[in-house]
Amino acid sequence: MKALDRIDLVILGALQDNARLSNKELAGIVGIAQSTCLERVRRLQEHGVLLGAHAAVAPHAIGVGLQAMISVRLSRHSQEHVASFRSRVLALPEVMGFFYMAGATDFLVHVAVRDSAHLRDLALETFSSHDDVAHIETSLIFEHVASPVWPILVESED
Repeated sequence: MKALDRIDLVILGALQDNARLSNKELAGIVGIAQSTCLERVRRLQEHGVLLGAHAAVAPHAIGVGLQAMISVRLSRHSQEHVASFRSRVLALPEVMGFFYMAGATDFLVHVAVRDSAHLRDLALETFSSHDDVAHIETSLIFEHVASPVWPILVESED
């Protein structure tokens, strides 16, 4: 895909602000024809720039009472062990975020659970029970404020 131009960047910014915009509304914001807008959005999707649109759901409404970060250190760091750990963790429905890190912590895993008993069971039975996990440390999240919008850091080509 060629570099993103100013129009692509305006489309991305508008959709990050409101992914529910109709093509007509988006074309009006960007200042291009509806057919051109639709073509550009499809191209951004096909090239993996636009990855999807997701609904923001209130955690308490679906039974989430607690969030935590679990720091994990592995005992073995071969590609096979890292890939195995990664696939096991990403299959867990409680996992909200997964970070492969450099430094003292190998992985930082953001989890959402019902309560402290659920967190304890997840930490002990799912994380600590694996042979390749050397150490875990669990930290409760008191407040989670996250931006669903990525900063647009590239400059347009035009």
